[in-house]
Amino acid sequence: MSESVANYLHPLLQRLEAHANPQEAAPMARYMRDQFPFYGIKTPRRREIVRQFVAEHGLPAPELLEPVVLALWQRPQRECQYIAVGLLEKGGKRLAAPVVDLLERLIVTKSWWDTVDALAGDLAGEQFRRFPAARQAALPRWRAADNIWLRRSAILFQLGYKAETDAALLLAIVNENRASGEFFIQKAIGWALREYSKTNPDLVAAFVEGAELAPLSRREALKWLRRSQRG
Repeated sequence: MSESVANYLHPLLQRLEAHANPQEAAPMARYMRDQFPFYGIKTPRRREIVRQFVAEHGLPAPELLEPVVLALWQRPQRECQYIAVGLLEKGGKRLAAPVVDLLERLIVTKSWWDTVDALAGDLAGEQFRRFPAARQAALPRWRAADNIWLRRSAILFQLGYKAETDAALLLAIVNENRASGEFFIQKAIGWALREYSKTNPDLVAAFVEGAELAPLSRREALKWLRRSQRG
């Protein structure tokens, strides 16, 4: 860690350590299947700590954003990865160049749904929208990857696109993955189709009717359509 990164992060890490709560840390870790240790700082308190820190110290300078994010990613406590994602969401909008390679590195490191879904649905979606060339370079690799989190990200990156969704691309990626027995892939398929069903219900209903989807994917895909029909 460079001196400039260390100087920026030092007061933030001090605050996190001061608010650590071992009694809360244990159940938080269990919820994530004990894959990561936690400070034990619940989300509202963590967000307030970061808000106050940014108010006093600002966001990282553009040239420091990536090394700050990577330094936080290397910390053992899971809250540090959440903060890194938040800083990317805020600071990444100021960048004139894509950070897709950084996102890919984060997606495949300390991977679990709690970070991957934010990296994919929020950050990668925005990056692919802003930088089409970066999307063209990265998306084929993500779609073909053995890593399930990259493939989940390829399925989910259009979550917020609504009417701008490339439906043909979404359905092609779903078809590439629908035979997967991996829970997180099946769930992602259902989630992506469910979100798009709010924009194009007829297309999603017809696709689900005709596709050989896993029961989990089918159930998740139809949740909103079934609720809306009951309403």
